[in-house]
Amino acid sequence: MRHRSVALITRDPGLYADLAGALRERKISTVSLLPGDRIPATVAVVLTSPEEARMITFPRVIPVGASQDRSALWAAVEGALSGVPAQEVFVGIDPGPRPGYAVLSAGVSLAQGNLDSPEAVAMFGRQIQRRFPEAAVVYRVGSGDSTSRDRILQGLWDLRRPVELVDEAGTTRRGRPRPRDPESAERIARVRGHRVHLPARVHVTPGEVANLQRVSREESGGRFTIPKALAVQVLEGRISLSDALREGERRYPRSGARPTPAGRPAQESS
Repeated sequence: MRHRSVALITRDPGLYADLAGALRERKISTVSLLPGDRIPATVAVVLTSPEEARMITFPRVIPVGASQDRSALWAAVEGALSGVPAQEVFVGIDPGPRPGYAVLSAGVSLAQGNLDSPEAVAMFGRQIQRRFPEAAVVYRVGSGDSTSRDRILQGLWDLRRPVELVDEAGTTRRGRPRPRDPESAERIARVRGHRVHLPARVHVTPGEVANLQRVSREESGGRFTIPKALAVQVLEGRISLSDALREGERRYPRSGARPTPAGRPAQESS
């Protein structure tokens, strides 16, 4: 097969520097051109700005905004370089505070990584659907970490694509502790799961609340423990842990707070 490359076509110096550096890091063969230049036959896909995309005649042109997330972009680039049209795309998700993800098409891994939160999975899914407009996208979510899993399922429900729940017992390699990383997400993506037909409800356990309160106490240097109600909001994804800690700082400022036992909010000094 002829060696395939990416054409980077733009007059935008900022976008060029951003994409050229990322392509070098990924060791992807690149041709740098300007709008109107002849595109070599070895090029599989063109990267350009949204404004310049309309000026480029080529079968596969991907417009890239300066501030857009790159995770879905590189999956689309790898898919184009593979030379196999993406008829089906499987997105594997390993639930956790920072979920692992993997994108597969025709059995080939196109992208792996971690997302910032369970709620970030839905945004990533929207980007994948936009980058693969002609493909049937299926989401496969691991069964572990029930609270994060249900938050992920809630977000994916709105994307109106098939969502499957995969038993993670069948994705763990023997003799190894279960990793919570993109490698695990790839194994999840390769396993057919049970179709989810209703949106998930998040059930927070007392143990999860107590553990998050312990984390808040450690993060505050022992000065305060966030209340249970605030911990539940964090676990349900309604606020972030950093927001909860800022609320704790507001309630118990450093000059007037003292460490307290787990589960009890700090009392201000009199």
